Amino acid sequence: MVEKFVGTWKMISSENFDEYMKALGVGFATRQVGNRTKPNFVLSLDEQGTICMKSQSTFKTTEVKFKLNEPFDETTADDRKTRTVVTLENGKLLQKQSWDGKETCIERDISDGKLIAVRCLRLEFQVKTTLLILSKSSNCSCTSNRQYSPMN
Repeated sequence: MVEKFVGTWKMISSENFDEYMKALGVGFATRQVGNRTKPNFVLSLDEQGTICMKSQSTFKTTEVKFKLNEPFDETTADDRKTRTVVTLENGKLLQKQSWDGKETCIERDISDGKLIAVRCLRLEFQVKTTLLILSKSSNCSCTSNRQYSPMN
């Protein structure tokens, strides 16, 4: 089922990403660059079931390799050191990152031929979310979403 995510995706829109980065504690200068960056998202799958996710831009390229349901250490684009696990639930790719008592979840789904990525940040006593179209994360207060189209 992860095969439907395989490919190179070009970002076509981004909503509430600055608020999401602010909630993460990302500094002003880095947020400015992050808001102007339009990364490509590349997902590949090898014969052993290892998934490689890349975010490529002129500013920064990040890459993680993992197997579904197996926790791994990740250094994010904003330099957080997280314990991450990626699962496939109801056809959606869920990436849960935990660090310093905080958690964020990036939910990826395919809709109308576009890859939709919705981010939800959960702090110890509050939840921040950015909603995309219709969000089931009504308990979140700061969410970010980005849409990608396939690159030809």
